[in-house]
Amino acid sequence: MDLKTASALRRLRLVSAPEAVSFLLLLVCSVLKRTTDFNAVPVMGAVHGLLFVLYVLFWADAWNRARWSLKTAALYFVLSVLPTGGFFAERRLRREAEDAVIASRARRETAAKA
Repeated sequence: MDLKTASALRRLRLVSAPEAVSFLLLLVCSVLKRTTDFNAVPVMGAVHGLLFVLYVLFWADAWNRARWSLKTAALYFVLSVLPTGGFFAERRLRREAEDAVIASRARRETAAKA
């Protein structure tokens, strides 16, 4: 995995958990708006909207650089629209990055032995 691909995956991973948190907070604010006089929906809506747009931009960049299959790209996109999906995306992306580091070290070790 080259540096640009790793950076793209890292950016997507770093925005996925905050995007999920903002989605959950927006849902809570929506309920509070209906049940109390508290109305933070405009603020949380803007925050969540910004994080969602960043997620989609980083998702498209990661899809392009990592050469994901359509199935993998669709999975990460669907995870972005589920209330807790960002947490699962972050965990899966972290595991993918760790596997890439392990594979890279194994290749270097094999090349050094040869």
